Amino acid sequence: MKISLIAHDRKKDDLIQFVIAYQEILGEHQLYATGTTGQRIIDETGLQVHRFQSGPLGGDQQIGAMIANNDMDMVIFFRDPLTAQPHEPDITALMRLCDVYHIPLATNMGTAEVLLKGLSEGFIDWRLIKSNSSRS
Repeated sequence: MKISLIAHDRKKDDLIQFVIAYQEILGEHQLYATGTTGQRIIDETGLQVHRFQSGPLGGDQQIGAMIANNDMDMVIFFRDPLTAQPHEPDITALMRLCDVYHIPLATNMGTAEVLLKGLSEGFIDWRLIKSNSSRS
């Protein structure tokens, strides 16, 4: 599956710790991330990550384009709900696209953990079935 990993500045450390904890599961999938977050994941875990631009420079929109093209299966986005973000419209658009295209989206560690545990148990295989039938 293709999984996007995104984190606001104040949540990057949390995401890194999360990725380290679930490195075994994440390592079985194609990982995508926005700029700085992706580099930190690579540096601290050695996982292969396709890096997009940083969020404010269009990375959220690049991931959104993949979602709109049915080319992304899950988004883990550790948002900072207490800090205003200059690119908030992009964030809102990304979350809306996840809803429109039925992409599992976690915006906090608790939900992300449930998604990854579900992924490891095969509970999200419907995405693979749907993706394969629509890509054929």
